[in-house]
Amino acid sequence: MSASVQVLYPATDGTHFDYDYYVKTHLKMVNEIWGPHLHTSLVIKGLAGGPDTPPGFHAIATLVFKDGDAMKEAMGKAAPLLDDIPKFTNTTPQMLVGEVIG
Repeated sequence: MSASVQVLYPATDGTHFDYDYYVKTHLKMVNEIWGPHLHTSLVIKGLAGGPDTPPGFHAIATLVFKDGDAMKEAMGKAAPLLDDIPKFTNTTPQMLVGEVIG
């Protein structure tokens, strides 16, 4: 069964997010480090939280791994990715590790 990691970057007062760096540098790192373990990935840029409501998140990244073992192996290589986060945002990311059920 596929396993996933979602990384949510909350958009709160005083936070910033450098989308250019994130797309051109950070996502490239994710692909280089985790690519062999990934089944698919999807990143959403937050635009709104509803009509006339600002987005609750700058971005949400969904990374789907081939299986739990692939995710565990990838997570063991996460240090450079975690160290890179302050280069594009000052928000504290939230993570959801899960099992793909649908």
